Amino acid sequence: MEISEAGLELIETSEGLATRVYNDDAGVPTIGCGHKLLPGESFPDGITEEQAIALLLQDVENVEQALASLIPYTCTQGQFDALCDFGFNFGIENLRAVLSHGWSQVPVQIVRWVNAGGKPQPGMVMRRQAELALWKESPVADESAVPV
Repeated sequence: MEISEAGLELIETSEGLATRVYNDDAGVPTIGCGHKLLPGESFPDGITEEQAIALLLQDVENVEQALASLIPYTCTQGQFDALCDFGFNFGIENLRAVLSHGWSQVPVQIVRWVNAGGKPQPGMVMRRQAELALWKESPVADESAVPV
């Protein structure tokens, strides 16, 4: 399964576009549409919008690949998009933590992740609500669903 245009749009809208490196709310060097710099990466001259989109697609692909092994059930496109956005925003390990509570608890868990720097962030509250809306967009798959 791959992220849809709606899922990509949520990430792009939530992250914004930065053509120069900046420190995100958690103090992590970031560029483009939320690309966290990897060891050895440097963009002293900044990047173009096209380069930002290429980095975004690369980062999303990493989340999609992780989800392929983390989701044991069939899911809707909206659920997949919500999980991709969450995984992009908080990382695979935190996505794994959310999923560890059980499929039916995912909507309850994702909306709890609204802090950065120890404080609730209005932008994160809005982002979690957008993920929840994607999640609920189609009938909810549950643990009795057919394994993938």
